[in-house]
Order: sequence, then structure tokens, then C-alpha cells
Amino acid sequence: MESRPTSSRLLIVDGHAYAYRAFHAIQKLNGPDGAPTNAIYGFIKMVLKMETTLQPTHHCVVWDGGLCAGRMEALPEYKIHRPPMPGDLDRQLPEIESYLEASNIPSFMNEGVEADDWIASQACCAARANVDVVIASADKDFLQLVSPRVGLLNPNDKSETVWRAEQVRAKTGLDPEQVVDWLSLIGDAVDNIDGVPGVGPKTATDLLKQFGSIDNLYARLDEVKSERIRANLQSAEASVRRNQKLIRLHTDLPCDFVLEKLSVRAADFERLRPLYQRWGFRTLLAQLEAAHPAVAGQKELL
Repeated sequence: MESRPTSSRLLIVDGHAYAYRAFHAIQKLNGPDGAPTNAIYGFIKMVLKMETTLQPTHHCVVWDGGLCAGRMEALPEYKIHRPPMPGDLDRQLPEIESYLEASNIPSFMNEGVEADDWIASQACCAARANVDVVIASADKDFLQLVSPRVGLLNPNDKSETVWRAEQVRAKTGLDPEQVVDWLSLIGDAVDNIDGVPGVGPKTATDLLKQFGSIDNLYARLDEVKSERIRANLQSAEASVRRNQKLIRLHTDLPCDFVLEKLSVRAADFERLRPLYQRWGFRTLLAQLEAAHPAVAGQKELL
């Protein structure tokens, strides 16, 4: 993991992605009142770990606000196979929000805007302002944003390395600028986006290494050696062009973040302590009180 930055570093956490991850990582955990707390606890632990190891100067959590209307128009089946959120997870999201508020961690959700697009726009805006950005998410779509100013913290990578172009090349065989074309060729089953039949990740990488881009590939399609792949590419061209529009993240949304409002601030002991007590998080409560011994001691005397 990278050490403390010498300049401003903004950590953007993909909220739903980490809530789902926490929910499935811890199978059973309930508070004193019997309510599920597994997602809350896991989310808090992951955020605290990221804060400790990355030591950002600024941070925020971004939540999905719904599916993009433009993508739905281009592909009505977009993300149609995604199952509904488990009820026990859904009921914990407001509690996670309570934790974020008590911890003074800014949280955002824009109605009708997918979290990926909001994150992409704000990350690029921050990068233009010479702020280093780390996006915390396992979503491979974010590989397209990696640049000297924007890194990716993939929770599936146990090395906890902030991914740069080197890691993107190790994963895909290509540069970040080619990721949209790469995903457009292979498709994305999670989002219900079909790729070119017979073109898997390795074939797509080989094609883009040879031709550089989808535009060049179709301009020189007769140079593709495999007759089968060439025919499949030809018949799927419309889908591939559509996929480019579906997969490319929107980086032109209004840049409505104010860096100063995202500054890391100490948690509000008075608000966070009763939450930990209500959820039954004894270890986290003990750590909180140890960090605020004077305030905790006064409370015990009352």
C-alpha cells in the first residue's frame, strides 16, 4: 500500500460495492436487538483499514442513484439480470449512512446517476486540479480511468496495491486508454452486455495489440487472420460500437465537489459512540473510547 501522500489525496469509495462485499463476507452478525449488522460492521472495518493505510487528505463515499437513461435506451436489457438487493442488506444501508455522518465522511447519491459515472466525473475533475485520486472498487470499468493522477484500489487484490498503468497492463495486456475497446469486444456478463462471439479476453488483447483500437480494427478488418473471427467481428460491428458507448464512463457530469468540504475530519464521538453501543460493536467502541479517554471518562461519571 502506498504511504502518506505529499500532496492532496482524495479517496472515493464505491459505496454499494463495499456494502455488498461486507454483507457477503460476514454471513451472520446481529446487534443486541436482533437486527442484522454484518454489512455495517464489515463496511466500517474496510473503510477504517483504507483510511489507515492510504491516509487520504480528503475522502467521500458515492452511492448508485439508478440506471443511466441513455444506457437503458441503447440497451433495454442493460443490467436486467442483476438480482434485487437482499432485504437484510437494504435495511442496513441507512445505518451505514448514520455511521458516515457520525464519522464526518461525506456521502453522495445523485438521482438517476450511476455511481460509476459520478465517481468518474469527480475523479477526473480532481485530477485536473492536480489532486491525486484513489478509487476504491472492484469494478473493472474503472480501469479505463487509471492515469498518473488516478489510481484504483481493487479489494480483490490481496497485495493492496494501488493500481497504476503497470497493473492495468498486467491484467489486460493493454494500456488504460484501450480498456473501453477491450471490454467492448469481450462484453460484460454482469451488466448483460454481449461481446463478439469467439472473442475472449486474450483474443481481444491480441487484436488491440495488433490494431491499436476498434476504429483501426474495423478499418483494416481484412487483415484479421482468422476467417471465423473476422466474420464474427463484421456481423457484430453495430453491437461493438454500441458497447463502446455503454462501457465508456461519463466524465463530463457537473463537477460539483468542493475539495475543502471533503477534508478528512475527526469522527464525532458524541454521535458515533451510541451507534457502536446500539450495534453491539464492543471492540470498535473500546477503540473509540481509548482514542477519546477524557470524553469517555466524563460520560461514565454522568
